[in-house]
Amino acid sequence: MPHPLHVVDVFAPRKLAGNPLSVVLDAADLSAETMQAVALETNHSETTFVTAREPGADGWPVRIFTPWAELPFAGHPTLGTAWVIRRHLCADEGARIELSLAVGTVPVSFENDLTWLEAPPIEPAETHPAAVAAAALGLEPADLDQRGPVQTLDAGIITTFVPVRKRDAVERSRLDPDAFARLCRPGQPAQAYLFCTEPVSGENAIHARMFFDAGGVREDPATGSAAAQLGVYLLEHRFLGDGPLDLRIEQGFAIRRPSILHLRAARRSDGTADVRVGGRVLPAIEGSLV
Repeated sequence: MPHPLHVVDVFAPRKLAGNPLSVVLDAADLSAETMQAVALETNHSETTFVTAREPGADGWPVRIFTPWAELPFAGHPTLGTAWVIRRHLCADEGARIELSLAVGTVPVSFENDLTWLEAPPIEPAETHPAAVAAAALGLEPADLDQRGPVQTLDAGIITTFVPVRKRDAVERSRLDPDAFARLCRPGQPAQAYLFCTEPVSGENAIHARMFFDAGGVREDPATGSAAAQLGVYLLEHRFLGDGPLDLRIEQGFAIRRPSILHLRAARRSDGTADVRVGGRVLPAIEGSLV
C-alpha cells in the first residue's frame, strides 16, 4: 500500500521558510516502531501520520513523532497536517476540521491564507529563580524582563518561558542543558522559550527563540504549541495589558528560517483562556514512502 508523503512549511512568510513538516497519509498499516523510524529518517522536528482516509467521531486520527519520541500535541504539526488533509483528503473543503490527537480533539479552521488551531487546555505551572534561568542561558539576571516570571506552562508539552528585556540578549543566549536541568521536572528535557517585545519588524509584537535538548541542543524555527502557551502566560501576568490579544510573533531569524506566528488570546467568561494560533502553510515537496 503506498504512503503519500507531503512536506510543507508551516508559519512560512515565503517559500522555503517557516518550520518544515513531513505528513504521511494512509498510515493505518504502519506500526509505531515504523513511524518512529520514518520520523528519524526525515529528521524534521516532527513528522505526522494520518491513520485513516475519513474522520472518526473525534476527528481525523493523527499521530505526531519527533525523531526520538511520540508527542501528544504540537502546534506546527497540527496546522500543517490539517492543511494537507483539507487539500488532499477532504471532498468538501470547509472552513473547519478536527484532528484527533493524543491530547484530545483539536479544531482547526481556515481563514483567508491562514490556518488556525484552537489550543487545548494550558496550565501555568511552577515559577523559577531568574538568576538560575539566566545563568543556564548565558545571560545576566539584569537581561530578564521583570514584567513576568520565569515560568513553566503545560499543554501536554512542558515549556519554560523566559521574558527578556532586549533583542540583543535573546540573540546572544545559549542553552546549557545541564544548568537548565535545575529548572526541569525529573525526566523532562530542557525546553526554553525566550521572548522580548523588541521585534526585528515593526509589524510584529514579539521576537522569540526556542531551544530544546534532544540528543544535543537544537533550535526550533517556529513553535506553535509554545506560542499558544505564551498566550496564556501573557494573559496570566497582564504582560501586554488585560487583553484580548491579537498579535504576531517572529521566530527562526537566527537560524535562517524566518517564521511568523499569529496569536489570538482572550479570557472567557468562566476565566479560562481561549487561545488560537495561526500561520501560513506552503507546500514544499510531494512524494511517497518506498
